Amino acid sequence: MTRSVPQSIHHSGDPPERPAGARKPLGPTSAVAGGPLPGIAHNVALRGWLKRGRHLLAVLALVPIAAFMRPALLPAGFAVSLFGQAIQTWCLSSLTKNWELTVGGPYLVVRNPMYLGRYFLLLGFVLLTGNPWVVAGFTLLYYGYMHVRVVREERRLRRNFRESFERYCRDVRRFLPRWSRLADRRVWVFERELFFENHAPWNVVATLAAYAALYAYQRWNG
Repeated sequence: MTRSVPQSIHHSGDPPERPAGARKPLGPTSAVAGGPLPGIAHNVALRGWLKRGRHLLAVLALVPIAAFMRPALLPAGFAVSLFGQAIQTWCLSSLTKNWELTVGGPYLVVRNPMYLGRYFLLLGFVLLTGNPWVVAGFTLLYYGYMHVRVVREERRLRRNFRESFERYCRDVRRFLPRWSRLADRRVWVFERELFFENHAPWNVVATLAAYAALYAYQRWNG
């Protein structure tokens, strides 16, 4: 069963061993013409710092959310985040690091399900503020981030996989899912080994721990 797309689209980390005769992967491009947030979004040093400090930044982000959240919205926010977490878990449980352009699982429905899942996961926290302007601002910023990342990664993949990637792009849309694909059995993939290899349990635990902390804060100050 085919079950994944190239790891360079949706997963970061150390590259796997390259098979004999395989093309050498291209490094990340430093800029993408026409993308939003120029300069900052394409700053390699900044991206590296954000990646290393992402866990600390996530913890710090809970502080303003806890300060401004509306307790009555906690169940709704939690439900939205769980929806996003489920998508991310599905992605991580069907994603194999390899050197071939393949497709399966959620990547048969849409090219970038991981980014869409992450949007809903974070949106749940933002909704706790109950402020539509904050939600709108977050959505615009996230779209800018997502657009920059995807354009940069797809540019690299076109150079690596050429016609294979072009065919994949013609068959699967970038952000808009093809819901009819849900009837394809190749979509419903869950590999236990990949679930652990891609650190999916830690993602689930982090989300649950964050909401547990917010709930405890609300109870303490209620």
